[in-house]
Amino acid sequence: MNKNILNFILTIVLAYLLALVLPWWSVMVASFVTALLIPLKRFSVFFTPFLAILLFWFCYSFILSSANDFLLAKKIAVLLPLGGNPYLLMLVSGIVGGLAAGISAILGKQIKTILNKK
Repeated sequence: MNKNILNFILTIVLAYLLALVLPWWSVMVASFVTALLIPLKRFSVFFTPFLAILLFWFCYSFILSSANDFLLAKKIAVLLPLGGNPYLLMLVSGIVGGLAAGISAILGKQIKTILNKK
């Protein structure tokens, strides 16, 4: 299996399992660990965990919000300059989570590089 696909799947699975017991920053732990375990090259170090967590958070928030007909998401989207669109709110939260995951994956890759030089 391709390393990018394996990292993508493992990041989503690990993020889901950690989200059951940890707060929102568990996605950073998941992408950090997968960056240590599965080495990626160049831009895919950032973009693979970024896309994985963007998809995970968007789907997870959609599932949670659909249970109450997007009531809370609509109210929060009104507070933010999103025009009351709950789907745009889900996309923005997915992007924020993806940025956190991508940056922590870069950190994991850098730490692995430093440890391999010794």
